[in-house]
Order: sequence, then structure tokens, then C-alpha cells
Amino acid sequence: MGRDLLVAVVRPTLPPAPFPAGVRGPGACSPSAPIRPPRHRDPAGGDFTVREVIAIPAEPAGPGGLPPALRPFGAVPPLVTDINLSVDDRWPYVSAWGTGELLQYDVGDPFHPRRTASARLGGITARAPHPSAPQTPRSGGPQLVELSRDGRRVYLTNSLYGSGDDQFYPDGVEPWPIGLDAGPAAGGLTVDRRFFPHGAHFRGRRVHQTHLRGGDASSDSYCYR
Repeated sequence: MGRDLLVAVVRPTLPPAPFPAGVRGPGACSPSAPIRPPRHRDPAGGDFTVREVIAIPAEPAGPGGLPPALRPFGAVPPLVTDINLSVDDRWPYVSAWGTGELLQYDVGDPFHPRRTASARLGGITARAPHPSAPQTPRSGGPQLVELSRDGRRVYLTNSLYGSGDDQFYPDGVEPWPIGLDAGPAAGGLTVDRRFFPHGAHFRGRRVHQTHLRGGDASSDSYCYR
């Protein structure tokens, strides 16, 4: 996959999929966050090749706002920690936990993806607020993503793990899950102002992952028959 890259997540497509024959699904690497669809080149031999299709750049930042681990670099890496692919295999949602951004792409043509929407929440230096509390900076960032089977609802958590939280957010991660409304036809993301449990709801906890009652895009990816 390349030097100095950590493979963070790989998502399989669901058969039958709109991807060309042999294309298996997107994967993400950090810290530079290229996103690549692995392609099965030789069904008999089992060889795989990869091709970079999306690159999410780091964002420059002054040393005063960076945690010690990032000060030598003078920038905040996106730190892609999750990808969730819609059930129809068209819309991947990408969590940039470092910069505090959820990105939506259209991969109807998987080798020429098109960015269609994004939402900012938290971030190592950005600390983007939730729209329901615009005066309050938020720690953490979009981490694990869950998507409803109909592609209309997206849910995010903001804690990676204790060691990761402490390294990149040394002043602490206030726990919050959030919801967003998504456009499964033409794309689009809007933060749901009504769904924002935080504060006393989760004090002393780390909000890491969620699943949806009745199934979701993640469970469908490994329960498909």
C-alpha cells in the first residue's frame, strides 16, 4: 500500500454491485489518507492491485494548537478512521477524525469519485461546534460512521480509543454521538439539530460505536446472503 501508511479500514461491496467486475471496494490509509479501491486482477491467481482515487490533504496549523505528537509536522492530518459504504454501493462516507470532517462521495464511477458533501464537527485544532450549540467548541471528531439501510440517516461517534484520544486530543474528548440527514438520490449532508446527546448523558464515557435497530449498512456488509 505504500510506506508510512496505516491501513485503517476496508469496506466490501455488496453483490450485485455497480462496480466493474473484479473491483472489491474502497479502503483507506492514514495519515495521508489516500482512498483506494482494491482491484482483483487475476481471479485464478488471487493477486490484488490498488489505485489511489481520493487524497485528503493535511491542514496546516501553528504549533500552539497542535498536540506534541504533531508539532514537528506543523499540520493536522485527516486521520481517516472509518469508511461506510451505502447498501447500493454508491455513497461512501469518510471520517476524517483529525481534521473533524465527514465527507460524502459519489462512486457511481469508482475510479473517478466525486465529492458531493461534507460536514465539520470537532477536529484537533478546528473544534467546530454543533449547530445546536454554535458557541461551544467540540473535541474529538467524526470517527465511526453508521448509515441506515435506506441511506437517509447517518450517525457518528467521536472517540477512537483511550490511547488515540489521549495522544491527539490531550485535553480530553467530550463524548457525543450525532445524527445527520443524507441525500441518497443526489447527495448532500445536513446535521440534525435535534439529535445531539452529550454532557451528562455520557459523562465519564467514550462514545465509540453504534448500530441501528433492524440493520444498517455495516451489518448488511457482513450478513449478506
